[in-house]
Amino acid sequence: METIEEFYHHKFNTYPENIYETIGQFNAFRIEERMKNNEELPPHIRRNFFKIMLFSGENIFKYGHQTVKVSGNTLLFFHPDIPYSYLPLSSDTKGYFCIFRNEFFQSTHKLQLDQLPLFNTSLPPVFTLSNIQYEEAKYLFIKIFQEAQSDYIYKYDLIRNYVSELYYLAMKWTPPGNTISQFGSAGKRITTIFSELLEQQFPIQYKTDTLALRHPKNYAEKLSVHVNYLNRCIKKITGKTTGEYIFERIGTEAKILLRDTDWTISEISEALGFDDLAHFNKFFKKQTGINPTSFRLV
Repeated sequence: METIEEFYHHKFNTYPENIYETIGQFNAFRIEERMKNNEELPPHIRRNFFKIMLFSGENIFKYGHQTVKVSGNTLLFFHPDIPYSYLPLSSDTKGYFCIFRNEFFQSTHKLQLDQLPLFNTSLPPVFTLSNIQYEEAKYLFIKIFQEAQSDYIYKYDLIRNYVSELYYLAMKWTPPGNTISQFGSAGKRITTIFSELLEQQFPIQYKTDTLALRHPKNYAEKLSVHVNYLNRCIKKITGKTTGEYIFERIGTEAKILLRDTDWTISEISEALGFDDLAHFNKFFKKQTGINPTSFRLV
């Protein structure tokens, strides 16, 4: 995992001394300025900070093990639990991005980033914008830059409001029918809480970590609902069974651990809660079509 300190060393070959004075180590950048430095492409790893990017241009982003092609005006939300990277930027690329630790909102706001649907690690974090929407988001980034450079004592309160507005505008702009914007019914609330419980178990950072909730019945007990009701809710909202949803997320974490750690396959199997290596091998092959050893060699 890349820390925010390593991010600055990678981008600037130094670490700003005053960054600790900012709440949640918040900072914002223009993409065009970063391109002038001819810096190396970011490695495909996790970060310990959130990132929101307003992007104008064409490129291919890799988010977890998903490859997402973006074109035109795009708003992207990156969660620290999922590794991401992108291909070289073309000369006409423009836009903005901001980075911040979870503490940026925890200090004064009740906004819990891990519980927000746009930062849900099971969903692609890419949203295409119209020209009008792009200009509205761009205006907010300009306001963020202006406040960040000011001496106003409450400037970070204003910046938090602008960042929150970016988030909620993206929610508003989400096309009807998209699962991100579907809230309200009991079934949708159950699905949202289930997803949060699942995501709270990740990332697996240490070999001693173990998954406490691995089966639909475990989640049904936590939610105080019958497992059949939970299955109906998940299926209606996501199109997947509860088991498929859980195993897909465990499979994603397995891929990350196989690619991004030097742990043995047996250690990964134990951390993910499998009783034995054979069971893990069978599970992984069913999820991906190949065994864990072959996946590491690809």
